Order: sequence, then C-alpha cells, then structure tokens
Amino acid sequence: MASPVSDLLDQIKIIDTDTHIIEPYDLWTSRVSTQRWGNMVPHVEWSEAEQQDVWIFGDTILQAAAGSAMAGWREYPPGSPPRIGDAEPDTYDADLRLKRMDADGIHAQILYPNVQGFGTGRFAAMNDTDLMLACVKAYNDYLVDWSAPDRSRLIPVAALPFWDLDDTIKEMERAKSLGHKGFTFSTGPEFYGLPHLTDPHWDAVWAAAQDHDLSVNFHIGSGDRSAKDAPSELIGKHAKFASSTVKFFMGNVKGLADVIHAGICHRFPNLKFVSVESGVGWIPYALAAMDWNWRNCGVQYEHPEYELLPSEYFKRQMYGCFWHENATLRYALDLLGPECILFETDFPHPTSMSPGPATFAQAPRDFIEEQLGDLPPETLRMILHDNAAKLYHLD
Repeated sequence: MASPVSDLLDQIKIIDTDTHIIEPYDLWTSRVSTQRWGNMVPHVEWSEAEQQDVWIFGDTILQAAAGSAMAGWREYPPGSPPRIGDAEPDTYDADLRLKRMDADGIHAQILYPNVQGFGTGRFAAMNDTDLMLACVKAYNDYLVDWSAPDRSRLIPVAALPFWDLDDTIKEMERAKSLGHKGFTFSTGPEFYGLPHLTDPHWDAVWAAAQDHDLSVNFHIGSGDRSAKDAPSELIGKHAKFASSTVKFFMGNVKGLADVIHAGICHRFPNLKFVSVESGVGWIPYALAAMDWNWRNCGVQYEHPEYELLPSEYFKRQMYGCFWHENATLRYALDLLGPECILFETDFPHPTSMSPGPATFAQAPRDFIEEQLGDLPPETLRMILHDNAAKLYHLD
C-alpha cells in the first residue's frame, strides 16, 4: 500500500530547477560556419594527454566532452566517461531523458549548459564578437530543438552575449520568442573584463528582463572559477574535487549580496533572481549577516530610498535551489519560508541525485519520501512545483 506522502507526490508535478544536457559533438559545427571561422568553432578532439574527448576552439581546451555526464558512472568524481558514447544516453538524448524523468518522478526540468560555462563566459575568450554571438545563438537554437519532444516538460533557459548590451537585449527577446523561460547570467562579469555586476552599466539588462518577465539565473561557477584549482594536488584528486565543489556551492553569495547592496532589487522590484545549484542552508546566515552589516555600516542612511532590509529583498525577489539537504533545508524553511525555495537534482552532474556504482546519492523520489515526507503537504507543493511553475511560467 502506498504511503500518504507517496500518494501526495503522485499528485504533484515536480519541477527540477537545475539539470544539464551533455552537448552533442556537432552542436556548433552544424550551426556555425566552419568555412568562415575554421577550427575556432567549438568542436571535439581526442586528447592523448588526458585520454578523453575534449571540447576545443583554436588552441583553447574548454573541458572534457563527457566530463559532466556522471550519472551512473562507475568512478568517483572527478573520474568521468572518456567519450559521450560511454555515458548514459539519457544525459544527451531527449526522448530517453523523458523516460528517466518518468522513472524519477520528475515532471519537468529546467535546462542549463556545460561547455560555454554557466554564464557563457568561456566564449568571451574567442575575441571575435561575431563568432561569439553566432555560438550563443546556435546554443539557444539547439536547446529549443532538443526540447521539441515535450516543450511542457523540457524547459530551456537562454545564454546571452553579455559582452555586448545591444546584442544581449536582442538575443533575450529572440530567445523568449523561441520559448526560453529565463536566462543565465554571470555573477562575475568583471572576470571577463566587463563592468562589475553592481555597475549601472547592466541596468538595461535588468530593465529588459523585468519587462519580459524573465528570471535571471545565477548558476554556480559563472564568474571566478579559481576555487577549482586552489587546493594543492597533494591532498588527492578526490579531496580536491570535493573541496572546490563545496566552495562553488556557496560562492553565489557574491551575486546575491551584489544585487541587493547595489540597489538592483530596489530599482527593479518585479525582477526575479535564482541562485542555482547552490543549496539553501547557508542562505539564512548570509542574509542575517547582510542585515546586521547593513545596519552596522549605516547603509540605511547612505541610501534612505532602500525601503527594505537585504533579507526582505531576498524574500521578495530571490530563490535558492536545494537537492541533497534535509536539516539545513528545514532551517531555511523556518527562517525564510517556503515561498523562495526550489527543488533541483543537478542531473547528470557529479553531485546529482543519480544513484550508481560510485555515488552517495538517493533517487529524487526516494529522497523526498524518506527525508522530507513529514513536511506539510502545502509546503511540499510549493517547493516541488508551485514556486517554480510561477517563476518559469509553467503549468
């Protein structure tokens, strides 16, 4: 006999707010002119040194081609499939992804990239704005095409050519017309030689996003990625990977603090921001620290026009995403309320809820039933479906 929480979950269309597609090898070479740009178009080559396929443009290696396809893989991270053909097919095949979602009890997935970085920053190194724009458009077109088997369940969010404001606004509008439900943005554009996130330079982006009712999605690792290389190799490759992963999770405090303290929430009160793949347990402390320092440093006197405290701006306009948390999720629910919390699985990344021979993870449905089944039904509905459905304009 099914448990009460199992019956409840059967009724909830669970929305997974952070998943990734392992990009096919011909994504850019089939959509961007190799006759014009040659080997500067992102493509895949076998690396003898690394013994795996890698994404590359020119002489720049972007990343392992199947390095993010960890769901079901036999090795602990950072071990990964050497080729996309060695990965689970549901990491790159849309029809099989839908079957995986059915098995996991997931109704819809919000889709994020890998190769160009989580805020499109890797394309900035091409130093050819025409090529950079072509690559962004190609990715956005591909994501819409990939979602075709069920556009109500496979939900694209767009990349933007953030190095050019005019192109950014145009691509935002174009992407929305294609069916994208939000866009990714870097928490650290200054790392790409552009104005700081707090600079009024970006107000045109915020205004356009607010006008088009599109969320700004800050995925972890979208700016400074030095945490990935910071620990000494002597600590071991698995310990190094685990350490950098945790630092990436909580690194999104930069984006949240910058947006709030720069008055962006104040100036654009209907604009929504999402901290993606970051967890939520650390957010109450971060907001408590922001509130205390806001008062302690006299921000309320420097900016009397800011009518709310940082924690209040967050609750009005921001969201955090959880997956493997239990006690810390409850802490966040107690202090923030359920209205600004979203559920994710991070499929098929190394930290995803993807049981396999080398993982500590539970399947999404098992985790929810066993760890969160005692939460009030209205809370489960909000964090598993209602908040995301409202944010991304879904059923």
